Amino acid sequence: MDIERGRVLRWNLYLGGHLSTCTPVRVVESGPEGLLLWLAVGSPAWHAVLPPGAHLRDIPPEERPAGGYPLRAGRWHRGNALIHQPAGASHAVWWLFSSQDGSGGFSGWYVNLEHRRRDADDIDVLDLELDVTVRPDRTWEWKDEESFAAKTGHPSYWTPREAEYIRAEGHRVARLAESGVFPFDGTWCDFTPPSSWALPELPPRPVSPVLRDHEGNVARTLR
Repeated sequence: MDIERGRVLRWNLYLGGHLSTCTPVRVVESGPEGLLLWLAVGSPAWHAVLPPGAHLRDIPPEERPAGGYPLRAGRWHRGNALIHQPAGASHAVWWLFSSQDGSGGFSGWYVNLEHRRRDADDIDVLDLELDVTVRPDRTWEWKDEESFAAKTGHPSYWTPREAEYIRAEGHRVARLAESGVFPFDGTWCDFTPPSSWALPELPPRPVSPVLRDHEGNVARTLR
């Protein structure tokens, strides 16, 4: 079912099954091929409260609190982005806009390898660590290869066989970039949101900062 343009959804990013960020996004386009979302710099967000200097992806799952980390209200400060989530695919493509104050132009694409599901207004994204950065000239490179390899085989992440599929998905999208076809054909690179799109309000605090499967275990896949 198509979602009306401008509707606010919640983008929930999980690393190793634990919530890292929850922030509102607006629907730009919706259809059978997927969703196109706008994430505006300065949007209110919930962030996991971690030990000083720590990043959630670097904390082994066995050292995390069973109920997840507490959440603190803050803001999205990583710049404006368009997010294309193709239906049925294990990736999303981000159009990045450079300046953190929202005034910068297009600076390249970012391919986030992920599993996801949508439940009403929530989009749950389970990050798969390995990513692809694509420059405006469509040259590309892997990102976080070492961390991806270190997590492969860990029971909270992906098996060696699943890692092959994840990497193959990245290669497939990289070939699209090399060919200059959508989403790397220049479409949306000059996008500006309607002036009526004010920053959304802070969504309700997520009920659980841990994503669990049907058996109650910390989820390692959404497939």
